[in-house]
Amino acid sequence: MGIHRGKNLDPKAGNLSLPVDLIRTIAIVLVIMLHAATEPIQIIDQMSPQGVILWWITNIYDSLARPAVPLFVMLSGALLLQPAKLGEPLRVFFKKRANRIALPFLFWGLAYFAWRFFVNGESLSANSILDGVLTGPYFHFWFFYLLVGLYLITPVLRVLMAYIDRKTFSFFMLLWFLGTAIMPLLSLFSPLSLNSNVFILTGWIGYFLLGAYFLKSRVRLDALFALLVLGLAWTIIGTYLIVGTMGEYYSQFFYDANSFSMIGASAALFLLLAAVPPNALAERFPHGNRVLHLIGQNTIPIYLLHVMVLEALQKGFFGFQISLAIMTPALEIPLITTVTLLICLGVIYPLTKIHFVKKLIG
Repeated sequence: MGIHRGKNLDPKAGNLSLPVDLIRTIAIVLVIMLHAATEPIQIIDQMSPQGVILWWITNIYDSLARPAVPLFVMLSGALLLQPAKLGEPLRVFFKKRANRIALPFLFWGLAYFAWRFFVNGESLSANSILDGVLTGPYFHFWFFYLLVGLYLITPVLRVLMAYIDRKTFSFFMLLWFLGTAIMPLLSLFSPLSLNSNVFILTGWIGYFLLGAYFLKSRVRLDALFALLVLGLAWTIIGTYLIVGTMGEYYSQFFYDANSFSMIGASAALFLLLAAVPPNALAERFPHGNRVLHLIGQNTIPIYLLHVMVLEALQKGFFGFQISLAIMTPALEIPLITTVTLLICLGVIYPLTKIHFVKKLIG
């Protein structure tokens, strides 16, 4: 039996038209906002009016920021899984990816080991350093390991996207959604659970494939807005309900990128942003477009640096403090998000003018 190319996913498709810088900018801003909203602080009485207000506001910001990483993963799928790239040799593909992330991972990894030792006062041992290398020297490095996993499977998925037809792909993604979003939901609210081996396609791979699939999709904007609002609203309200009935242990359930509400919200936001013509931004907002380009082309160093800047601001290392411990969260979270982004750009932009340093920081 021969393999037939899917008529809707032709590798000779036209040029990719996607507002890449816009999507990257929105995603990195949401990443910073997410980490700002999850600042660890101690409240004497969480049931006090101050504690309740803090919880609700951070819950709202946290929920709004959760599409950040799904946006990055879907964009990566859109850029890497184009059928037109099917013929790229493995050696060339992996060399490009290594050149992109290997040096920044090494440089920033060493920087965060130093941060842990000198700033956080952590005693580093051979075991803790080895564990940091294997799992990430700081909490946000998990994304790099996700990228490596996606890169390793990309050559195989390129073949899939080049030859699969739309109906088969839709069935493929239905299995992913059932296994990723629906089965955990049923297990949470029911004493019954299906053996997880029935659905072996789960996790981030679905977002990666959706990014490529969405390039050929057209959905009404009003439907996308409705899905985005409903997805985010349920994440906010659902988190309140699940914490109130089942306890704080389950607080991350709807925040998780694999929850049904976050899949819907993230997919809708990606499609809304993807519908923005890149040329329209450049023509209507030339100055703003240059800012988007600056941020979009430096998301890796911004992602890696921003945690240091956030923690420095929260601890007052710049001579002033921006922290949930001393400010109302409604003001503090957007303020520290903005200041962190500006400081990151102020540090990174001049460094990118030095060729070797640019390769080193990302």
